[in-house]
Amino acid sequence: MKLKLRLLKKLTLIILLFAYGLIITAAIFPILNLFCSVNYSKVKRNTLKTHWLKIFSTIMNLSITKVGELPVEAVLLVSNHISWLDIIVLGQLLPAYFVAKSDILSWPVIGYLSMQAGTIFIRRGDKKQIKLTAEKMVWVLKQNSHIIAFPEGTTTLGEEVLDFHSSLFQPAILNRSAVQPVVLKYEGIAMQQAPFIGDDEFIPHLIKMLSLDKIEVRVCFLPLISCFGRDRHSVSFEAREMISEGLEKCLFTENDINQCELSRKAIKCQ
Repeated sequence: MKLKLRLLKKLTLIILLFAYGLIITAAIFPILNLFCSVNYSKVKRNTLKTHWLKIFSTIMNLSITKVGELPVEAVLLVSNHISWLDIIVLGQLLPAYFVAKSDILSWPVIGYLSMQAGTIFIRRGDKKQIKLTAEKMVWVLKQNSHIIAFPEGTTTLGEEVLDFHSSLFQPAILNRSAVQPVVLKYEGIAMQQAPFIGDDEFIPHLIKMLSLDKIEVRVCFLPLISCFGRDRHSVSFEAREMISEGLEKCLFTENDINQCELSRKAIKCQ
């Protein structure tokens, strides 16, 4: 009975949170855009977005362990992809625009909120759309805003890192922005429950996540990769290798990250 009551309470809070999100995106965002300067409006929108995601995280009882330095200048952050929860985890740590599959647009409420929050959507198999997506990403980077992308193009169980789609790195190359690899690793019972793969649907998976006492996840921000004088394939390969190594060796202390960076530089010099 206690478990059912707790789940009911969480579901009620989620419904209220979604309603709050609709008010923010449908009413507050337009007012900010209409009556405030571009920079002020951007800062306030970012504050509201991260605040909303932090509330979401609190309801889900997400326990986040963060290691590594957050970027200051506008960068392209690339991460391994396990679940829709990845967006809640990363989005509350720093203001950013996400790159996501257009499938999300069909999700109840979340699709609309994502669109209004400035998510850059990719339509799979549409080459013209891929070009437009790249142009949008370049524009966002030029506005000194972060972009978070999942180059695997799909979710996994979190045990390996699939090959990256190098096209997602081209905007960073064109804008000469740095790339920051990020490692996500769910722990405890969430290691088995968090993956959102195959035929999973959002609402049933959300309820399953709300049923957990706590969702533990570690986030590791790895050293920046310079794109200057590089091509997208080499940058994509290096980012994937760093994330794969981080996931395999669980580089989740500052000392581990420093040792990883020293090792990477030594290999480059050989």
